[in-house]
Amino acid sequence: MSCKRLFLPILALVFFSAVLSAAPDIEVGKNLFKNNCAACHNKSMKDDMTGPALSGFTERWSSYPKEDLYSWIRNSQGLVKKGHPKATELFAKWKSVMTPFPNLTDDEIESLILYVNGVAAGTYGAPAAATQGGAPAAITPKINPMWYYGIALILLGLAVFLWNIMSQLTYYQKVAAGDEKAEQPSLWRSLRSRAVLGFLLFALFLFGGYTTVNNAISLGRSQNYAPTQPIKFSHAVHAGLHKIDCKFCHDGARRSKQSVIPGAGTCVNCHKAIKKGSRYGTEEITKIFVSAGFDPSKDKYIENYDQLSNEEIGKIYKDWIGTNWMKQNEVTSISEAGQSQIDQQWARIVKSMTSNTKQTLSGPIEWVRLHNLPDYVYFNHSQHVTVGKLACQTCHGKVEEMDVMKQYSTLSMGWCINCHRQSDVQFKDNKYYDSYRTFHDELKAGTRQSVKVSDIGGLDCQKCHY
Repeated sequence: MSCKRLFLPILALVFFSAVLSAAPDIEVGKNLFKNNCAACHNKSMKDDMTGPALSGFTERWSSYPKEDLYSWIRNSQGLVKKGHPKATELFAKWKSVMTPFPNLTDDEIESLILYVNGVAAGTYGAPAAATQGGAPAAITPKINPMWYYGIALILLGLAVFLWNIMSQLTYYQKVAAGDEKAEQPSLWRSLRSRAVLGFLLFALFLFGGYTTVNNAISLGRSQNYAPTQPIKFSHAVHAGLHKIDCKFCHDGARRSKQSVIPGAGTCVNCHKAIKKGSRYGTEEITKIFVSAGFDPSKDKYIENYDQLSNEEIGKIYKDWIGTNWMKQNEVTSISEAGQSQIDQQWARIVKSMTSNTKQTLSGPIEWVRLHNLPDYVYFNHSQHVTVGKLACQTCHGKVEEMDVMKQYSTLSMGWCINCHRQSDVQFKDNKYYDSYRTFHDELKAGTRQSVKVSDIGGLDCQKCHY
């Protein structure tokens, strides 16, 4: 293949790459933040996490040249060692080393800035409020890869057009030189040329590979998964409004591998006193009583409850619902319309509390699992909560603001590894780390600023994989 035949495909490929990466792009910034920054900086941009809230960070650096901000992002410790006043101030305040990103280009950093400022200002990716009943909050859509394919087709057409022009010019040059064997070029012949076909095959391979790898990486991940649960339980009400500690219900998180789902008896302990919800009246709380076999009319558990039929159970709780209906409507008898409402409410309760695998009303609530790691991954809640002293929100997000619980993190291997690389081990007043005398001595002497999880074996394969 001649140099001229190679020139156009290479030129088109270079131009194509330049188009994709030439200018700051907020979607590029989103991906960069998600893959590099989200482990330490809160995605709301307005709340602190391991690192500071990023809202307004460009204004805080505005009195310095923009190149200083670029240098801070690429290698914060390099700027600290040079004695830069802003870098020194931030490091003294947060006492944690930001992961260096030396390969970020200026355009990529500007893309990050666009995304951070857009989220902070509420002009990008503002999620719709989640609704009770299983509808998840709106999720900002990913970039459609067809956009890239469209650009590739446009560039391919441009390459063919330019190739055809060059072929025509070459033909007229030959004619002018008296070449009687010169053939009139055609568009079809240009499309069949080895250069065009080679570029087309390369483009198909490139984007086919991109799609395959991207989908393979996302395989099995359930970030933002928010299924409909049998009971409309609101963490925003319990953990947010009423400030109930996570470990009161999920007691296993502090002492075992599993965080455990609380039994209905745990719920009954509180709802003996609170028998009517602020949003759904008796309906959702009655589901708890039905599961546990607690009679709210008599304030005691029903004897031999597991031996009662669904019809017998229905009689008990429909009477309870009816009594509350009469109190609410300040009447002494149930009207036909009222009975219809009671029957409809009970039908919804039965639907929520039974399934193809559970025909009886009594027994455990069939919650839908959100967080599910592969069988070959070992994760211990107590190691992170009790030993590591991590807040539940580190992995599960702001649960206290979720009406409908969703999976906050990707729970991918890279996400865990980044956390281990960037998270400080809380050595102070923590008996679990007394044996690390060298690290304790270095911290006291000031030769070490912090100890990361990776420093104590947090990146060893066998820690998470048997």
